Amino acid sequence: MEQTKLVLVIGLTFLGLLLWEAWQRDYAVTPFPEIVAQPRPGSAHSVDQPPLNTLTNPAPAIPPSVSQLATEVITVHSDTLELRINLLGGVIEQARLLRYPDSALSDKSPFLMLDNSPTRFFIYQSGLKTDHESPDHQARFQATQASYELAQNAESITAILRWQSPAGVLVSKEFTLHRGGYVVGVRYTIDNKTTAPWTFNHYEQLQRKSEVAKRHLINTFTGVAVSSPEQRYNKYTFEKLKDEPVNQEIKNGWAAILEHYFVSALIPSADQTYHYYSSLIGADNYAVGYFSPALTVPPQGQQIINSRLFLGPKLQKLLPSVAPGLELTVDYGLLWFIGKILFWIMAKLHSLIGNWGWSIVLLTCIVKGVFFPLSAAGYRSMAKMRKVQPRLLAIRDRYSNDRARLNQSMMELYKEEKINPLGGCLPIVVQIPVFIALYWVILESVELRDAPWALWIKDLSTKDPYFVLPVLMTISMWLQSKLNPAPMDPIQARVMQFMPFAFGVFFAFFPAGLVLYWFVNNVLSITQQWFITRATA
Repeated sequence: MEQTKLVLVIGLTFLGLLLWEAWQRDYAVTPFPEIVAQPRPGSAHSVDQPPLNTLTNPAPAIPPSVSQLATEVITVHSDTLELRINLLGGVIEQARLLRYPDSALSDKSPFLMLDNSPTRFFIYQSGLKTDHESPDHQARFQATQASYELAQNAESITAILRWQSPAGVLVSKEFTLHRGGYVVGVRYTIDNKTTAPWTFNHYEQLQRKSEVAKRHLINTFTGVAVSSPEQRYNKYTFEKLKDEPVNQEIKNGWAAILEHYFVSALIPSADQTYHYYSSLIGADNYAVGYFSPALTVPPQGQQIINSRLFLGPKLQKLLPSVAPGLELTVDYGLLWFIGKILFWIMAKLHSLIGNWGWSIVLLTCIVKGVFFPLSAAGYRSMAKMRKVQPRLLAIRDRYSNDRARLNQSMMELYKEEKINPLGGCLPIVVQIPVFIALYWVILESVELRDAPWALWIKDLSTKDPYFVLPVLMTISMWLQSKLNPAPMDPIQARVMQFMPFAFGVFFAFFPAGLVLYWFVNNVLSITQQWFITRATA
């Protein structure tokens, strides 16, 4: 009876932990360091007052399409990225990931990372700002060709935009794409052909319409993250930014907008301190970015500024080499340390067999082997409980009106037969942290996005389209319950009979990879328990 109650408590606790994990990921308050405003000498903007009127381009709730403002758009193609750059401001108004199809579209077109449409307004803006006419994101640039495409034998392709001030300052803005990569190199070359110094602030920002992506009954995080050497991963929901805008001086950091599977990150040079900021534009548009202190090009001098823009998937083997802490955008939640181990094992298995589904099957076998001693002890305890079941029922009938005497007699019997009444719960208890961690691994790892297993399972990160795996899992849970001793309380017995079907309905909407793990785990558990029960009988 106590064992049955504990199983029920564990089941409810498990579901509660999933919901708590989701709440923490999206709504938990993260302390933010207080910034003391200190005006920078020679800067047109103080620390506590970013140049929002010029840097964020105030717009209505649904900003106008950039292409409505200028029809001159150039395209840049590599083997991984396709960019559309508007000559008005050198704004990247569209970015497609050529190796990642959009699962929501029937024609499987490349995933649209950046877009200037009203429904998904998400663009990249950058520039140099002065007190006079500036090559900012509202200035008109010129280009010598309409499209740039990576040559078959080339490792990179560069698109060059040019701007010139009436006084004679020449600025080139270059976008460089590399073969096989998702980093866009952004390079400014300033040639001051005048007789006076030219002072400016360099800035970059991402501007996006707020939205929350829903998936698998639980929200995945969509919002902003800022990294500094002191705190490598500090995230903000869009709602939080309304009351706590980013306002921080950072050296060797980055700012990003995250969504499910993908990240867009602004990465300035690591040797310069920048002011990071965020702002709300209109009703539901947010800008996040950084700007430099005042920089000066002497007369007849030249200055070069380099930065990087990452537009791509959260590939765990790639992110650490792009920027320190960027790999933390693959967020496995509170049990991240278990999730990292599980993914590492799965990745090694995948490198050997080339299939993520079979990697999950082998991972299940490995986890089952690691916890075999605990599982075996639990199954032996349940076998003994099943063996003394008739004596327990007799004790229940004898002391049905004396609960204290009933519990005392049951404990004496357990002691006599050397039975741990809670031992049968060990196989369930040890699986819960692994199960929750694996849930986030499958949900967060872009490597499993659109990853097939076999037959009808074409995507392990989404639910089984025909609910075959949930049905098989329900059957396996029901068979496993038949190997366990029946609860003495008739009500509890009926609840235990109902639980496999309740879990089956719940798991029907879980990722197929997770249901596959639980089903294989149940099959292995049934096999182990059957042999151990026979040996104990």
